[in-house]
Amino acid sequence: MEKDNYLDIFDSKEKAIHHCIWLNFKYRIAKIKFGIINGPDNNFAVVEEATANEMEMTFLNILPKDYSAMDYDVIRHLRMDRDPLPHLEQINGMLSTMDGEILRFIIHSKIPLEKLIRFELGGRGFDENHRWCGFNKSYEIWLK
Repeated sequence: MEKDNYLDIFDSKEKAIHHCIWLNFKYRIAKIKFGIINGPDNNFAVVEEATANEMEMTFLNILPKDYSAMDYDVIRHLRMDRDPLPHLEQINGMLSTMDGEILRFIIHSKIPLEKLIRFELGGRGFDENHRWCGFNKSYEIWLK
């Protein structure tokens, strides 16, 4: 990733998409939107909506809503990336350091990982936007 003050430039469209999805999540509270435009050297640039408007550029219509359609080919590319994006590196690291028998047990027993994560988040006392709301409200939000 090449960085300047306003653009994060990627040679890979896929990596630009992953970065953009993360930034849209990260800055959701501030309501700052990010998108992808054509980069300066036949590449891809992730940019804030306000900056794209100033440049009179429109976002490319290439962002998926979420990762629910991710396939094994995408996962393979993410795992092989020599310079992974930090949030994806943390997710991959968490799984790659976990004992294999535990991973097999999770699949075999159909443990509902989303429910475990929701319960963990409920016990932290914060809402969906990481604002303190207290434990009772947090459980109410996350365990619905």
